[in-house]
Amino acid sequence: MAPNVVDVANALANEVPFEEPSFMRVLDLDAMHVPEFPEYMSAEIPIVADDEFVVGMEFSSREAVIKAMKEYIIRRSVDYRVYESESLTFYAKCTQYGLGCDWLVKVSMISRKHCWVIRRYNGSHTCTRATISQDHSKLDSVTIVEFIKPLVEANPSLKVKSVIAEMQSKFNYTVDGTHLYGNYKACLLVTVSQDGNNNIVPIAFAIVEGETSDAWHFFLSNLRQHVTRDSVGQISDRHEFINAAVARSNGAWSPPRAFHMFCIRHIESNFLRKFKVPYLQKLVVNTGYSRMVREYEVHYQRLQERGEAYSNWLDRISREQFALAFDGGYRWSHMTTNLVECINSVLKGARNLPITSLVKATFYRLNELFTRKRAEAEARINAGHVFSEVVTSKLPANQLGSENIQVSCFDRQNEVFEVREMPSGLQYAVDLRQQRCDCGEFQVDRLPCRHIFACCANQRLDWQVYVHDVYKMDQVRRVYRARFRPLGNPTTWPAYNGPRFVPNLFLRRVTKGRPRMTRFLNEMDTRILRRPRRCRQCGAKRHSHSRCRQTAGANADRDAQ
Repeated sequence: MAPNVVDVANALANEVPFEEPSFMRVLDLDAMHVPEFPEYMSAEIPIVADDEFVVGMEFSSREAVIKAMKEYIIRRSVDYRVYESESLTFYAKCTQYGLGCDWLVKVSMISRKHCWVIRRYNGSHTCTRATISQDHSKLDSVTIVEFIKPLVEANPSLKVKSVIAEMQSKFNYTVDGTHLYGNYKACLLVTVSQDGNNNIVPIAFAIVEGETSDAWHFFLSNLRQHVTRDSVGQISDRHEFINAAVARSNGAWSPPRAFHMFCIRHIESNFLRKFKVPYLQKLVVNTGYSRMVREYEVHYQRLQERGEAYSNWLDRISREQFALAFDGGYRWSHMTTNLVECINSVLKGARNLPITSLVKATFYRLNELFTRKRAEAEARINAGHVFSEVVTSKLPANQLGSENIQVSCFDRQNEVFEVREMPSGLQYAVDLRQQRCDCGEFQVDRLPCRHIFACCANQRLDWQVYVHDVYKMDQVRRVYRARFRPLGNPTTWPAYNGPRFVPNLFLRRVTKGRPRMTRFLNEMDTRILRRPRRCRQCGAKRHSHSRCRQTAGANADRDAQ
């Protein structure tokens, strides 16, 4: 599994050295030494086209070679296997070498030039895909740190979302899923929500053998039965097993009881994988983020003009499942599954624990979270705040923006108005009773937009009536009203007579090599702390009599006699 934010933070804390740019320069053939493999040498001056390697390219060090190789294969969603890695040579081939791809590269150290030079190269991959898998073996925390470290050094106030955007732009890479690193292969399924104060609220957890149809059906069935209520919105990726579990739910996760919607980031990734047209990615995302029907139609028309195949692919997804203009307000402006990624990073430290320890760690962390958030909500209420910080930070700008809006009342009794923004002249219809505005912001956020403020000011109405209850602090406090009971001593727990779970030995992780001891030794570890073993034949350390070369030589002499 690829690293998440905690891996990167740890690598930054350890001050991973940042290499100089890997591609140093391309030499002119007249100044270049005679190649070891002339049949792979071009008769022209080698030029780096599309970030491709060429014979004769120089690197400052062996580390720079490996860094350039990693960046190359990550960008192309391919992988290589090292065939030779010595102090003076690095030789690698594509993992699909001999199966349709002949990509290989050999780099050697040239002592007289004090640099590493590509001596053999077979050209670009023929097995390139549009996107990389989520567990790319070469995209480790060190590689990520080497990329983001100069960004942070140049701008220490750089936001996390900007770093994520840069990562996605360079590598087209996302982290997803929470895989456990204990003795058994398992996966932790998580559902999260958000309160009216923009705090992430964990809802449910389930430890399953993997992301299978049965596992998701088990999780969603229990989630519907024990946790959620009707008219809930669910956002996920378009994983086939999630869709299968929703289909098997007998309407429990279908309208009107629930509304299943898709993450726009995953739709964007699927679109790129299908068509390999990165210049249209933003247009697909903007189509999903459209708050008004006419805005959606403009973006959709632009996509259709660039090819009906693109719009036909998008038509296979119900627009209610990916576009704000048609989702009925069940998204609450959430377009991605990024909230779950935040929980994944929080659980990073517990993912290698045994199951029981993992459950206990999660339990105590949730107790601490709920206790702290409940106290914060109560303190804000005691200070006289009726609404959450979301309202106090966002609505003043909308209130000021309503000053240059003209209001025409069409039906005062039913609270229907028409507003005109000045000086642009744009017109919008407002229906306060139905809580609708043509701009779409009122339906998406459930907060008064600037047009609502203008209508309320014109008719002397209280704008606070049109703030959804979820943004009121007493409702925020209710989110955390549940209190956790101390676990106490397990010997005092009531007897358990339920089913017994037996671990599946086939899911046990197979570790390679001897496990490394991590505990500190003391004077009681006499066997480990004793002096190294000596050979009784020659007296040397670190080998026994049976492995002594002198013994082998003596035996050979006897055989000769």
